Amino acid sequence: MARKTKSRKEISDQLTFDHKVIEGARATRRYFSKFERIISHMGDVAALSYKEKQITPLEARVILQYLQGLAHTFTALSYKFLMANRVGDHSGQLLSIDKSDSGFPIYSEILQMATDALQADSYLLSLSSQGRLKKDMISHILAEQTHPTKLQYAMSQRIYYEHLTGANLFLPQNHPQALWEGKLKKRKKNRHKDKKKQYLIHWAVYDSQSNVPTIYLMDLEDTGKKALPLDERRWPRVQSHLLSQSMSSLKLLTIARGLDQDFDELHPKRLRRVHLGPMYSHAFTQQHGPLRDVLAEAAGQPGLDWALAWTVETLTSEKTKREKTGIFASAQREVFKLDKNALSGDDGASDIRRALILPHRAYQVLKEKNPPSLARTRKYVVGTDSKILSYM
Repeated sequence: MARKTKSRKEISDQLTFDHKVIEGARATRRYFSKFERIISHMGDVAALSYKEKQITPLEARVILQYLQGLAHTFTALSYKFLMANRVGDHSGQLLSIDKSDSGFPIYSEILQMATDALQADSYLLSLSSQGRLKKDMISHILAEQTHPTKLQYAMSQRIYYEHLTGANLFLPQNHPQALWEGKLKKRKKNRHKDKKKQYLIHWAVYDSQSNVPTIYLMDLEDTGKKALPLDERRWPRVQSHLLSQSMSSLKLLTIARGLDQDFDELHPKRLRRVHLGPMYSHAFTQQHGPLRDVLAEAAGQPGLDWALAWTVETLTSEKTKREKTGIFASAQREVFKLDKNALSGDDGASDIRRALILPHRAYQVLKEKNPPSLARTRKYVVGTDSKILSYM
C-alpha cells in the first residue's frame, strides 16, 4: 500500500501544534530573562556534579564552556527579537519555540543565527553606529514627539550583529575538538610499540529532532603513530563521522560501535551525552504528566514556574577483544557494558542519570505530591539565595 504524503496544510498544522510564537516585548523579555537565570543555574549544577564525582574536572570545564556559549547565544537572540513585534507586521520574524517537547527556540532559529553570524561584519558596515542611532532617536523625539520605534529596532539589530561577531556562540554544530590527556603505559612485552595516546573528544549540537542543546564527551585511546588532532588523514574523517552520528534518536552504543568499527586505531573507552533540557514552564510550554500540576501550582509566584531536565547518558567499555579484519590482520574492538536493568540493553547505555533543576517553590510542590515516576530523579533545587542543593 502506497504511503500517503502529508499535504502542506497538514505539515503546517503539525508545526502550529508543536511551535509557539512569542508575541509582545514583555513576553519576550520574560522568556529570555527566565533562560538567563536557568543557564546560570546549569553552570552551578555542572560544578556540583563535579564535586559529587559524577563528572571529571576536565568534563566540568568543557561543559561550562558550552554553557557560556549557550548564554551568549540567548543574549544575542534576545536583542534580535526584543523589538521585532513593534515595527509593523513582522509575525514571520518573531521568536518561535518548541512548546511541547523542549521549551527552547526551534532549530531553524539557531540555524538562522549561525547564518547571520557569517555575514555579521558586512551587515554592520551597512548599519549606522550606535552613537549615530542614539542621536537620531533624540532628534526624532524632539521633532516628532513620538517613540522612535523604527530606530529602536535598528539599534536592537545593530547590537544583535555586534554580539554575533564578539562572542563564543553555541551553534547548530559545534565541531569536535580533542584535548590531550596523556599517554598510557604499555605492558613490558609491548615496550617496543608506541604508547597509547589518550584524548577527551568533545563536541555539541543543537539537536534538530528534539530542539535541545546536547553535549558529547568521549574518552578515546589512539594507537596511531601520529597524534590524532594533527593527522590530516584521520582527524577530518573522525570529525565528520561524529557529527553525522550526533542525533538524539541514535543510541550511544550505535555511535561508539560505529567509530570503533570504522577506525582500527581508535578505541572509545567512554562516551557521554548530556541533554540540557527540555525546559518546562507553566507560562510558555505544554506539560504532560506530574510536572503539569506541579508547575501550575507553583505558578502563583513570578519566576518560580519552571523546571529543566538534565540527563547524562554514559556508555563505558567493559573489555576488549581481537577481531579479524582480513586474512592476516586483526584489530582491537571494544566490548561495551550495558545496563542490566534496561530491557535487553535497549537503552544502549551503561548508565542513565536523570535530574531536574527547579526553584524551591516548585520543589516544595513536587515533594508534597511525590509522584512515583520522579522518585529516582535527582533534584537540583535553586534556593532563595540562588544556592543549589541536591536531593534524591
